[in-house]
Formats: sequence, structure tokens, C-alpha cells
Amino acid sequence: MIGVSVCPVAEDPEVEPWYAVRCVFAVKAERRTRYEERVTLWRVSSLEGAIKRAEQEAGEYAGDIGAEYLGLAQSFHLAVENRPLESGDEVFSLIRESELPPDDYISRFLDTGTEFQGHME
Repeated sequence: MIGVSVCPVAEDPEVEPWYAVRCVFAVKAERRTRYEERVTLWRVSSLEGAIKRAEQEAGEYAGDIGAEYLGLAQSFHLAVENRPLESGDEVFSLIRESELPPDDYISRFLDTGTEFQGHME
């Protein structure tokens, strides 16, 4: 299963653009399954090429960590043309519509309380 987010492609066909690809993995734990969302960068000539390379690498990564690649790859074209990547460049974006108010949306999709993360004070 492949989902795709697309930004405009590079204007210069000689310059290979950058793509970020998010892949999702499952790792069986004792009582629950842990899910990992992982974003990798690829410099290739097309969105399809980025997904193909990312899925190949995802299979290797899953094998290395004892996980299962779940077959979801979402790609984002980085809008950095003819220059190196810089601090602050957007590397991934996914837009979702929801009728939930902001706090409920964050709790439902982004901060459920089950993430392995620290908190800043």
C-alpha cells in the first residue's frame, strides 16, 4: 500500500531532486506491538524512484531490527532547488482533514501517551 504526498517537481530536469519518504514498521513486544514511523531522504529523479529505494531500504532495516515493514510509504518532494539542504528545510509534510478540535486531534493522532518520547519543561 503506497500513499503519496506531492509537491511540484524540480524545474531543471538535469538536477536530481530530494525526496523524503516515511515508512511504517511494527515490532512485536511482549504484550503490545510497537510502531515506528521513519523518514529517510533520497536524491533521485522521481517520486516513484524515491519510494522504490525507500522500500528496498525499509526491508533491510526491518530485518536488521527484527521488525515488519508494513508496506506504507509516503513521499514528499523537498522544495530545495539547486542548493544544498539547510537547517530549517522542510523534509516532510502530511495534511489531514479532521472535524476534531485541536487538543483532541493531537491526542488522537500525535500525542496519545503511548509514544516513547521525552517532555520539555
